[in-house]
Amino acid sequence: MRRARRTASHDDGPHPLADEAEGYLLARLHHDDARREAEDLCARLPWLTTAQAEELARHYVRHRIGLTRRMLLSTLERADQLRQEYESRYSALRRALLRRHAAGACAVLAGAAAVSTLVRLLDR
Repeated sequence: MRRARRTASHDDGPHPLADEAEGYLLARLHHDDARREAEDLCARLPWLTTAQAEELARHYVRHRIGLTRRMLLSTLERADQLRQEYESRYSALRRALLRRHAAGACAVLAGAAAVSTLVRLLDR
């Protein structure tokens, strides 16, 4: 399965129509793959009647599409879990970095104030 790359556009917002078309094409591709697999399976079983082969093919396609749907849904769930984990980790790292920068800025200001005070005291 090959997936076409999207070209970068000036508007990086969501494109629902493009996403829907891509989803339809992917679903169609999975269905066609399942149909080809079912036909290959039936071809390896020459003793089946035409009606039996058609029924087996329908059953196989239904089963394969259901399996693909479950796999995609579990992938989506895992992607959502990972996104949440990464977002929480990013937030924690960002807060820690902000605290460190604030502490560093305070230390620099305190040092500058101390040096300024020391210079004034030595000037007297």
